[in-house]
Amino acid sequence: MKLLIVGGVAGGASAAARARRLSEDAEIILFERGPEVSFANCGLPYYIGGEITKRDKLLVTTPELLRARFNLDVRTRSLVEAIDRQAKRVRVRDLATDRVYEESYDKLILAPGAAPLRPPIAGLDLPGIYTLRNLQDVDRIKQRVDQGVRQAVVVGAGFIGLELVENLVKRNVATTVVELQNQVLPPLDQEMTTPLVETLVAHGVEVLLGDSAEAFEAAADGLSVRLKSGRQLPAQLVILGVGVRPENQLAVDAGLEVGPRGGIRVNEHLQTSDADIYAVGDAIEVQDFVLGGATQVPLAGPANRQGRIAADNVFGRAATYRGTQGTAIVGVFDRTAAMTGASEKVLQRNQRPYRKIYVHPGHHAGYYPGAESMTIKLLFDPDSGRILGAQAVGGAGVDKRIDVLAMAIQAGLTVFDLEEAELAYAPQYGSAKDPVNMAGFVAAGMLRGEHPQIDVGTLLALPGDEQPLLLDVRTPQEFAAGAIPGSINISVDDLRARWGELPSNRKIAAYCQVGQRGYVATRMLQQLGLSVQNVSGGYKAYLLYQGAQR
Repeated sequence: MKLLIVGGVAGGASAAARARRLSEDAEIILFERGPEVSFANCGLPYYIGGEITKRDKLLVTTPELLRARFNLDVRTRSLVEAIDRQAKRVRVRDLATDRVYEESYDKLILAPGAAPLRPPIAGLDLPGIYTLRNLQDVDRIKQRVDQGVRQAVVVGAGFIGLELVENLVKRNVATTVVELQNQVLPPLDQEMTTPLVETLVAHGVEVLLGDSAEAFEAAADGLSVRLKSGRQLPAQLVILGVGVRPENQLAVDAGLEVGPRGGIRVNEHLQTSDADIYAVGDAIEVQDFVLGGATQVPLAGPANRQGRIAADNVFGRAATYRGTQGTAIVGVFDRTAAMTGASEKVLQRNQRPYRKIYVHPGHHAGYYPGAESMTIKLLFDPDSGRILGAQAVGGAGVDKRIDVLAMAIQAGLTVFDLEEAELAYAPQYGSAKDPVNMAGFVAAGMLRGEHPQIDVGTLLALPGDEQPLLLDVRTPQEFAAGAIPGSINISVDDLRARWGELPSNRKIAAYCQVGQRGYVATRMLQQLGLSVQNVSGGYKAYLLYQGAQR
């Protein structure tokens, strides 16, 4: 068996190492056009910011190690220019010497990755404007920052964009982030990003949403970024983080099938339309694990797994890729945001029925010092309760809960299963009723009809004649500090004595700070014969929605 692998990093390097573990006899050649065969893409912003102090720490493995430990023929600075599928040969250019040669194969794995988008903006090639993909990019950006950048503009507020913003601020660079969408982190639902914007602003970042770069111009002090809104932003450094596109040209030229967004089409075994050619990583179309259908999700974890699975299939081990559910996480200063599965906007776009709830638990027991609050949004099937997606934002503990919910989605669990989940508890780590359990309790209560709820978005969209009476069941002090406009206030502890003040012929929407007292009030009033719903997530959820509208 002669196996050629095009591209290293996550997918290609994993495929190569797995292939050798499966066969000591195979001839395995790995081509990588860059000087490094595998590096930590996700660590690049933190090297710029100084959190990672040594460049070598970004190297996941080296050509020398792969040669010595796995007996791989690793050829860096080697560009595969063409595939001859009939002859089963590839044309390679040695970038160090410009020598062109051919190499035959029995099987071929493509792992070319994805390239940062470079939108057609005037002045894009001026000095000081960068994208971030590899170690050479990070070297150039870090050198410029080290030389004394005062002002930077990051175009794009996705995961990498926000990580860059944080690390530039840590280097005392005044930073503005510009995002075309009306929110940061577009994969998340808008209201869940409100705490991130608040954190960015609190750290001195100027956040410009619903705007875009129209032109880059040279200026006496470096650069000027002209926005569609007409604003001019001075900068000595501009970093583009507006997304990526699959590196598919090699596959397209070879006549392999690609999807409408350019992803190389593969089957569940990661075979392309040519049975002897496999493809993995950011360049491919994958199956959406939750909703089905093709999607593109450029993440390192799935790329690693795909590399292993492709190698298994090359060597006759029938392995299938389940699909990608898009589990992702990002840290923004002292906040963490994470998601898994389908977002609400994706469910709406696919016209998929769903229900949702919000909870705002602490990450560990409240009586133990240092508990930090988080918000969890859970999306689930309205009939079966199967979990469709989850998002969380907060401080400590967000990662743990999203990982648990990601596994629940993988296992096809329901909100009823979350009620019963047995999770580790000690006061410094969690609660006897873990945030995951709490999300299950609230969602399951909704589906059983025990806990009628209305979400803030639906509530605010109701026409005037359908608006329920808003009942704030917090204390008078909490009510005075801020409430949903039009509310009346009766504390939950006074409600049994004062419920007669409420109209019996009008719907009521009860709320508290996070939902728990609202639930108690809802159950009480239901049993007294009133038509009442709890506002999911309470006043805190209302503030998320209000923040998203600013």
